[in-house]
Amino acid sequence: MTPALFNRSRPARPVLPARASGTPGSGPDSAPGAGASGLRGPLLTRRGTLGALAASAAALTLGACAPRSSQGRADTIDYWLWDASQLPAYQACADAFREESGITVRITQIGWDDYWTKLTAGFVAGTGPDVFTNHIAKFAQFVDLEVLVPLDEQDAWADVDQSAFQPGLIDLWKGEDGRQYGCPKDWDTEAVFYNKDMVAQAGLSEQDLATWEWNPQDGGTFERILARLSVDRNGVRGDEPGFDAAHVATYGLGIQSAGAGDGQTQWSPFTGSVGEWRYTDQETWGTRYRYDDPDFQRTLDWYFGLVDKGFLCPNGAFSDATSTDVQLGSGAVAMAINGSWMFNTFAGLEVNVGVAANPRGPNGTSQSLFNGLGDSIVKQSTKIEAASKWVAFLGTARAQDIVASHGIVFPAISSSSDKAIEVFARTGLPTEPFTRHVEDGTTFFFPLTYFGADVTAIMTPAVEALWADRVPASTLTRYNEQVNLLFETSTHD
Repeated sequence: MTPALFNRSRPARPVLPARASGTPGSGPDSAPGAGASGLRGPLLTRRGTLGALAASAAALTLGACAPRSSQGRADTIDYWLWDASQLPAYQACADAFREESGITVRITQIGWDDYWTKLTAGFVAGTGPDVFTNHIAKFAQFVDLEVLVPLDEQDAWADVDQSAFQPGLIDLWKGEDGRQYGCPKDWDTEAVFYNKDMVAQAGLSEQDLATWEWNPQDGGTFERILARLSVDRNGVRGDEPGFDAAHVATYGLGIQSAGAGDGQTQWSPFTGSVGEWRYTDQETWGTRYRYDDPDFQRTLDWYFGLVDKGFLCPNGAFSDATSTDVQLGSGAVAMAINGSWMFNTFAGLEVNVGVAANPRGPNGTSQSLFNGLGDSIVKQSTKIEAASKWVAFLGTARAQDIVASHGIVFPAISSSSDKAIEVFARTGLPTEPFTRHVEDGTTFFFPLTYFGADVTAIMTPAVEALWADRVPASTLTRYNEQVNLLFETSTHD
């Protein structure tokens, strides 16, 4: 298969301190690394980045709110994660690990909005965890800063059966130097959650959704289905005469944000299936982004053009905090693209929920971004041996079977994924729209590159303008030039 991992789409994800000086602004001239011309900035170095991290850490007031440290207790290590829903599963893993090794794992859960800031501060101040849940979007920067321990240099890593993981996952956590800096925890793909009652009331069938397709010219059957599901305040549907696109009661499709530079739960299924477009010039560790590609820009013009037609919620229709599960549950939207990590959340809504695979695109396939999380060890830890045993344990079928039994994610080990599917099936919703991409190899990688925080800072306002201000996607070409200048004017030495 051609794996594709990344984002676990989160609400506009927070940005780690940028590798260049400056504060992300609302336009290209204020993006990190932009000079007087708005296009060229100072040479970036690791020393400069560490300085920025130190300044950020100094500005934080962690005090009594800081997570506890296990320093001084030889039989205890600290492990951080952000997802509260996964805390019970990993506590069960920690209990099993303590019985096996005698080592206590103290777990700290910190919400996504604060997680990366406190973790970064911990790197600088020496108050961070021994082990933490890592994300591909942050991985390259941490490798570049040399704050992670190579797992394959630890004796415990020999106990990890790397062949047991879903194909491609193990390699995503390798640095450019070939070292293993993360152990795969899980994987995720995207699909379309929808209100089954609304679909039926519109005279549509599940087969209509199973065979839908799209194109950037007229949107194909996918757009026609969105039109049928969109209803204005007078009860007129989007495919009927008199539909009022300015006063919509139910949108065919809902989103929470414009998707920044990856569009995982917004436009990525479409840019992934329009042709051969990918984020960068290489599957991993690319050095040139491709937001200037004509196919990519045509796709985004079509996608955000759905706002003008009243089929996609406009910016401001909901508060920034209103996630798409809330939108679907309230009846304000009929469909939403989201990730498999949200499976139980959508399954628990009080509306009749269905799941469909992403529509087939012009390249003849239905595509999904393929993402996953991993566990990494902090180089500053004074208990690397114990930490490496914990990470190696989390990479075993025993631990991942425990996670599978909680039915919250698809574990990275293939046999454990199968057990998770059995648990998910108890909700009554199908998992096939998510798992088919892994089985068929119709996945693509999230951009794994250096300067991830800077790319996010540059592209977030650029893509947001397509949604909020309805500017053409051709405006992304200038932002793309700024992104690529990061690689031309920067160094990792």
